Amino acid sequence: MKIIVTGGAGFIGSNFVFYERKRHPEDRIICVDSLTYAGNLETLKSVLDDPGFRFVKLDIRDREGVYKLFEEEKPDIVVNFAAESHVDRSIENPTIFLETNIIGTSVLMDACRKYGIGRYHQVSTDEVYGDLPLDRPDLFFHEDTPIHTSSPYSTSKASADLLVGAYHRTYGLPTTISRCSNNYGPYQFPEKLIPLMIANALADKPLPVYGEGLNVRDWLYVEDHCKAIDLIIRKGTVGEIYNIGGHNEMRNIDIVKLICDYLGKPYSLIEHVTDRKGHDQRYAIDPTKIHKELGWLPETKFADGIRKTIQWYLDNKEWWENIVSGEYQNYYKKMYGNREVLDGKEPEA
Repeated sequence: MKIIVTGGAGFIGSNFVFYERKRHPEDRIICVDSLTYAGNLETLKSVLDDPGFRFVKLDIRDREGVYKLFEEEKPDIVVNFAAESHVDRSIENPTIFLETNIIGTSVLMDACRKYGIGRYHQVSTDEVYGDLPLDRPDLFFHEDTPIHTSSPYSTSKASADLLVGAYHRTYGLPTTISRCSNNYGPYQFPEKLIPLMIANALADKPLPVYGEGLNVRDWLYVEDHCKAIDLIIRKGTVGEIYNIGGHNEMRNIDIVKLICDYLGKPYSLIEHVTDRKGHDQRYAIDPTKIHKELGWLPETKFADGIRKTIQWYLDNKEWWENIVSGEYQNYYKKMYGNREVLDGKEPEA
């Protein structure tokens, strides 16, 4: 099969590319990414020479470019990871989130309708459900939990989800949606909580924690998430939504302290800062549906996953130090100039 993976140079998208190449080497992966601030071509260097992989620098809002790619490749499946995803950035500048997360999604689905597709899969987030109270540990998000967003980011993702559902109902587009809890693991952009705390702790810099750090998140190891998506696109029921949760609820402050303990750093580095506007209190997903229908369960215990994650950042300092310095943004230009990367190799002159 041919699978287009949008946002494939980002954190979860790149891990999905690696998973698919390892698990299904017979398939062809066409990776699409516009290489904005969170997309890093250097992340994909291990597969750039893989004959079953192609990278295309392309913005999913570019209708002409997307149509051209679909006409060339005639994909069987599209998995859309491409999204602006940082809540703080969405509060500062909502417009780009609406354009990429909603308009970009519509462009992809229009291409799917025009050129035919076996499955369009939308990678969403548990943030579309809003939040849960800290004093009700018995409550969880289910697939039929009403959408109740808190930020421009989550609103843009919820809007895209509704659009996907509308394309399925109105046009018969074969779609699925997954909503995941907080991911962690290798190649996560250093502005996110876990890699930010690792990088700052190693440099003995302050560890900024919103408020008292009592907000609770359900943490999902990225490889477990990739396994779930792989199952959904191959065996999931068309038109359905699947929640993907890690069964690993942790308070933010406890995550930060755990990282300090692992790295031998003092808690005095922790700096409590003014809380985020509209900060959700607790996320918690019930993944019963995907377990019953597809047999999926998270395999990575948080204690094991966080240890592997911290060690990865210790072993790959150059990767995230290039990002912190901004040098990673020059990687594509240095390697390929303004030319498209075809089949992981530079085009012939």
